[in-house]
Amino acid sequence: MTDKTSNAALSSREILHQTALKAPLSSGVYMWRNAQGTVIYVGKAKNLKNRLSSYFSGQQTIKTRLLISHAKSIEYITTTNEYEALLLENNLIKKYSPRYNINLKDGKSYPVMRITKEDFPKIFKTRNIIQDGSTYFGPFPDVGALDTFIESIFRIYPVRHCRTLRNRDTPCLYYHMKQCKAPCCGKISKESYNEYIGEIKALLEGKGDESLTKMTAQMKAAAAELNFEKAARLRDAIKALMVLQNQNIVESFDSDDRDYIAYYCEGELVSFTVLKIRQGKLIGRENYHVESLNDDIDLVGEFMACYYEEALQIPPFVYIPKTEQVDLIAQWLANEMKSSSKVIVVDSHDAPRDVAALQMARQNAKEDIVRRLRARGDMPAMQELKEKLGLPGLPVRIEGFDIAHIGGKWPVASLISFYNGNPDKKNYRYFRLKTTDGLIDDFASMKEAVSRRYSRLLNDGAELPDLLLIDGGIGQVNAVEEILLSLGLDIPIAGLAKRDEEIYRPGNSTPICLPKRSDGLRLLQRVRDETHRFATSRNQNLRTKENTKSIFLELPGIGEKRALALQREFITLEGLAGAEESAVAQCIHVRASEAAGILLAAKELLERRNDKKDLQRKSLGVSGTTKEKAAQAQYLEDLAGAALASASLQAAEKTPKYGED
Repeated sequence: MTDKTSNAALSSREILHQTALKAPLSSGVYMWRNAQGTVIYVGKAKNLKNRLSSYFSGQQTIKTRLLISHAKSIEYITTTNEYEALLLENNLIKKYSPRYNINLKDGKSYPVMRITKEDFPKIFKTRNIIQDGSTYFGPFPDVGALDTFIESIFRIYPVRHCRTLRNRDTPCLYYHMKQCKAPCCGKISKESYNEYIGEIKALLEGKGDESLTKMTAQMKAAAAELNFEKAARLRDAIKALMVLQNQNIVESFDSDDRDYIAYYCEGELVSFTVLKIRQGKLIGRENYHVESLNDDIDLVGEFMACYYEEALQIPPFVYIPKTEQVDLIAQWLANEMKSSSKVIVVDSHDAPRDVAALQMARQNAKEDIVRRLRARGDMPAMQELKEKLGLPGLPVRIEGFDIAHIGGKWPVASLISFYNGNPDKKNYRYFRLKTTDGLIDDFASMKEAVSRRYSRLLNDGAELPDLLLIDGGIGQVNAVEEILLSLGLDIPIAGLAKRDEEIYRPGNSTPICLPKRSDGLRLLQRVRDETHRFATSRNQNLRTKENTKSIFLELPGIGEKRALALQREFITLEGLAGAEESAVAQCIHVRASEAAGILLAAKELLERRNDKKDLQRKSLGVSGTTKEKAAQAQYLEDLAGAALASASLQAAEKTPKYGED
């Protein structure tokens, strides 16, 4: 970057800062514009000066830095109170559609059924709503059920299929198939045709059983009047409606209509999930993808203002996560939307049903964010890490290490790999550590694992990672750098300390602190958490395998089958040592001399185990009755171990197969 460019960037920032400092102390709305004069963000504030000044003070988040880097000017409009600011903000967002405000992009828009406003209306499925007087029903989360319903409507009612109604001299094939009354040729009057449309609308108006009850009454009335054609038509229409309604499989114990709205954020990415409950049934889950630089406290209000365009869309109850804007949202619903709906903030003390539903919505939003990050390759996170950690290139391949052990026993090092910001599980490895078995020395353990890993890659001429992440602080980082330097490798290293999520680089005891919502920090946390999970799972597998190993396998000439037979017959080593030769010979089908050798070995093994236990008890100062209790406890422990060993011998160990280096 040239000095001229740098000075221009500095000048632009200073101009923005001075504008913020000169803003009034009243409430209002502010707009950020880019170099082309396009509005890129609209926000509201209770105090314009304080809010705008906050963008230039303290430690700035990724969102703030991104906004300032794209902005050229700030404008603001004062209002008499915060509620007026909310209304003005909503109007300006709809007018300008700023890039960094919520602009709803439906992750999966559900179709609706449209009945056009014409003399001879047409019926069809669509995802676009046009305000031209047409009647819409839906949305329908089950597209297949809607298709089946519309097909049934066309079989039952002779309404037109053509996209555009034109005057014709001869009717089309649908007329001859008795699926259309040919309004294009004047073979049906407007009144008669719209009688069919009225019946179809009646099917979909009302709620659930209400429509079925109404149509059933009409069917019986038609039959009583001997209008059997209409009665049969209504009967088939009721069946089609039941197919459409019976797709709802998640039900509640009450019939309240309600929406649950939750969101999940990663940097500027925000995903909203709306769970729609109607007549006690979950009829749909809608995901909305947005990019917003708004604060968390403002997200729900901004979303609702975009999501609910008409009062009829709003159910009696809307459940949302905790927000300071709840009073403003309620006021907006009552005054602007003319809705009597209640907004309810859900916390952990509310009804379990509501807590669970909101958690379900939040989990769906989180999964949607994960899909979005996977689809875009988490490029923003890698770019941020390159900049903040001073890396020579993008960290496309990140490898992470962690150590797991229990008091120095069963030490394991895990190696996991992330490629393009996502787990690359085929390149996961684990190391059964040799130099630190029985010792508690994480530094030495990390050195061994790193040395083994990169010595092998060096010898094989394999691709090296762009970044090596260590779970630990500056001590672990410097220890790993020492090993890499001895191998002649120049792999960038970073350590992530758990306590304050601080990032350490070799030779620098001052940590790098990224904002909590930082994309780069989030990626490092994902790598760190995955290394910990993988190391812990391998350590647990080793502990389970060793703890369930049968003591009988230590006897000469005893394999798994014979050990299982002895386990079933004598249960413990004490039981075997006190048995008769004939009983042992009969149990595993051996000669008496071989059984005698097994018994002798069992007694010697039992004696060595007892001597070891006595030494342990003496070192702990156990004597008298306490000694007896310890012996009893050890006996119970042996019984439990025997049971585990029996289960282990009867079933093959089932664990994921990852490479061991």
